Amino acid sequence: MTELRQNSPAKDWLEAELADTLDEDYELEMSEPALSMEIAKIYKNSHPPSIDRMQYFRDLITLQSELIKLQSWVAYHRKKLVVIFEGRDSAGKGGVIKRITQRLNPRICRVVALPAPTEREKSQWYFQRYVPHLPAGGEIVLFDRSWYNRSGVERVMGFAGPEQVEEFFHDVPEFERMLVRSGITVVKYWFSITDEEQQMRFLMRIHDPMKQWKLSPMDLQSRVRWEQYTKAKEETFARTNIPEAPWFIVEGNDKKRARLNCIDHLLKQLPYEEVPHEEITLPERVFNPEYERQVLPRELYVPEKY
Repeated sequence: MTELRQNSPAKDWLEAELADTLDEDYELEMSEPALSMEIAKIYKNSHPPSIDRMQYFRDLITLQSELIKLQSWVAYHRKKLVVIFEGRDSAGKGGVIKRITQRLNPRICRVVALPAPTEREKSQWYFQRYVPHLPAGGEIVLFDRSWYNRSGVERVMGFAGPEQVEEFFHDVPEFERMLVRSGITVVKYWFSITDEEQQMRFLMRIHDPMKQWKLSPMDLQSRVRWEQYTKAKEETFARTNIPEAPWFIVEGNDKKRARLNCIDHLLKQLPYEEVPHEEITLPERVFNPEYERQVLPRELYVPEKY
């Protein structure tokens, strides 16, 4: 960070990126309808001051610049990276994934968020539907929920029976060891929030029309079955926290700190470094004096309303 502040071109770039990011953030805030005054007051009283806003964006952009270096290293050396995001509903998994992918190349780094299995998929080997989404050389795959659905929501909601859950616990350590032996780095994050914080976030979503789509019937049931999910999490940790692919818990009550901490930790899991690349130069435009640009019909253009 000190070196960045002393480097004038880097500082200019950071300031420009910071201004652009802040504009987007303000736009999002202005577009969201105001919460009820009572909920806003409760939320403010239950949350201590978070990290300074400007400092948060400075740190985030700096970490994102490191993610770009990681991406280049993965592509250059044909590495394979899987990052699993699990945890409580509304714990902030999506927010972290969004910040990780925000400036990365979607051809290299992609998000996998599978829907509920079809009847055909239910008859397959449990891990079969996940295997096609694993990375090839030079790719990063972020699983927004993963095969751990079997020991979480499927178990708690009764979609998987005790025998299926036990079979999963028996198979998953060896499945992940097989991935690691094949050259895939597996990093697993569990996002944790308190009971009170989850209730507050659900209430905010209920009262915000722009966020109500985030609430599914499964999310609402997670409030009813809080203790069942806790027991499922504890057994999952006890039986799947293996040396080849350990679990890492992200404290999610403070969203901003959770994002920074998770990205910083992820970067430290890989020995990435600067990789050689050809200098990019803009070629001269080829000008043909005999070419005459055609005038296209006005109805092809989007109306200039603004």
